[in-house]
Amino acid sequence: MHHNKKYLALDKFIYQALYNQKDGFYMKKNPFGVKGDFITSPNISILFSEMILIWSIAFWEKLKFPKKFNLIELGSGNGEMILQMIKSFQKFAAFQKACRIIIFEKSPYLKKIQQKKLKQFDIKWIKNLNEISDGPNIFVANEFFDALPIKQFYKIKKKWTERYVDIANKNNFKFINKKININSLEDKVGFKISKDQKIIEYSPLSHKYLKDISKILISKNGALLIIDYGYLDVLMSNTLQSIKKHKKTNMLSSMGKSDITYQINFKLMERISKKLKLKSQGITSQRNFLINMGILHRAEIISKNLPFSKKADIYFRLKRLIDKNQMGDLFKVMLITNEKINFKTGFKLD
Repeated sequence: MHHNKKYLALDKFIYQALYNQKDGFYMKKNPFGVKGDFITSPNISILFSEMILIWSIAFWEKLKFPKKFNLIELGSGNGEMILQMIKSFQKFAAFQKACRIIIFEKSPYLKKIQQKKLKQFDIKWIKNLNEISDGPNIFVANEFFDALPIKQFYKIKKKWTERYVDIANKNNFKFINKKININSLEDKVGFKISKDQKIIEYSPLSHKYLKDISKILISKNGALLIIDYGYLDVLMSNTLQSIKKHKKTNMLSSMGKSDITYQINFKLMERISKKLKLKSQGITSQRNFLINMGILHRAEIISKNLPFSKKADIYFRLKRLIDKNQMGDLFKVMLITNEKINFKTGFKLD
């Protein structure tokens, strides 16, 4: 950390806490699973990965079965989703033959875990999205965007301020708000992001990735499927949270020891995509998406001849994914493509 600086903008602070080479949270231990800090959908049930696979096959069909395409997972965590998708590939020979798997991963630590888990498969790891030179490309971002550092802006007495962290005293970090000119932010995003807002959460890194992906989707065709927790109100709120061992913690005192995430504002995501000449095909709940993709029927098939305890386990896990009080409503699924495509599979409403 730069101790010559007394203040760090919030996104810079989060970046250090999560991705600092020496002691960033994602750089030194495996945060996934029961003993770790959070449990993602692919680690809850294989059914989740199967539905993502079935959706990908349907989209590939929409593209008229290209002989070659890339399936790119953004931030692959412990590699579980890709592993389960590959295991289910066997039933879809033509898709399997056409599909090349690419993992975009910034954390060398997680990349090692992924490589160990996926060593028998032909997978390409990339550090930069500009390494993708061909297409079409299906990007899957499951809990990718929520872990990217954000800036926060607060309107205080009619004046906009940006949230910083005062790091002068390393035993006592504090939040402070510094006055800023909101126009410079609005020039960057290309629209009046502050209109009617009291709080703005904006991730420059997320915007950068969307820009890179937009170029690829426009020139090479394809899709970006986002699965993440978030909300649909136009009005933004402070959703930043720090999690350690499944419990909320104080972000400032547990730097590098906890996961820092925020909830995606999908309306903002949609506006930014539009500005980049992309099209949002739909935003729906994870519950609705998975049910549309046939998860209930699939659960029935795989649990058919199983003993009761195994059957109960499958349904217990399924409930976590689709129950309105668990992940079903909090998690949303959004599909972004170029303007030429029209594809609604998975997004039809009840």
